[in-house]
Amino acid sequence: MTAVVTGLFFIYGLVFGSFYNVVGLRVPNGESIVHPPSHCPKCSRRLTVLDLVPVFSYIFLRGKCRGCGSKISFVYPLMELITGVLFAFAFWHFGWSLELAVALVFYSLLVVLTVSDLAYMLIPDKFLLFFGIPLIVLRIFEPLDPWWDSYLGAAVGFTLLLLIAIVSRGGMGGGDIKLFLVIGIVLGTIQSLVVLGLASVIGLIFGIISLRLAKKGRKTPIPFGPSIAIAAVIVHLYGQQLIDWYVNLF
Repeated sequence: MTAVVTGLFFIYGLVFGSFYNVVGLRVPNGESIVHPPSHCPKCSRRLTVLDLVPVFSYIFLRGKCRGCGSKISFVYPLMELITGVLFAFAFWHFGWSLELAVALVFYSLLVVLTVSDLAYMLIPDKFLLFFGIPLIVLRIFEPLDPWWDSYLGAAVGFTLLLLIAIVSRGGMGGGDIKLFLVIGIVLGTIQSLVVLGLASVIGLIFGIISLRLAKKGRKTPIPFGPSIAIAAVIVHLYGQQLIDWYVNLF
């Protein structure tokens, strides 16, 4: 039965991932998420059911629009697949619990902001408010130990990122700063700091690879949101194990 339910969560994740692509691409531009209906950005052809099956449509259509033949960004199926995996793994890891609800809302936020940050290098406040408020409520009913660690983590995460932004003179975006307030609510103080350290390492690696592939200079801006998202998921799932591993090194 667990395998069946995990599979259902994977399917739900695929569907939600498709929707999160729309949200992440339209909301930052001030566009409606329901109108106009999904369409090809090149030829404006309205997409049909055959075009909108998560992941499988991309494979079936070989990554091209059925109307004009223009290439479809691989980011679409990638984010759908990632969301499906995250939803399934969240259920497998947490089971039927309030922490599962925390995980689903938290991972949804991270997927949406990743799409937006990759496309526009922007993390809108609307995302943080829409997902952040439910996460605050969930942490009331499923508190950390101690309960006040969520609020301390939010204050420390926000303040630390703000100081980094000031010292680096804009090297840290406002969306990243406010995102760490939400991360603090979910993970608490110590694990939020672990997220920052891990995200910095991931961001450095991705940055070097991206700049090498694009053959651009070191001053080229790189979105930091995706690195934060990857680190936040890892720490939410295995944060204490990472801390224990690090402590045992010394």
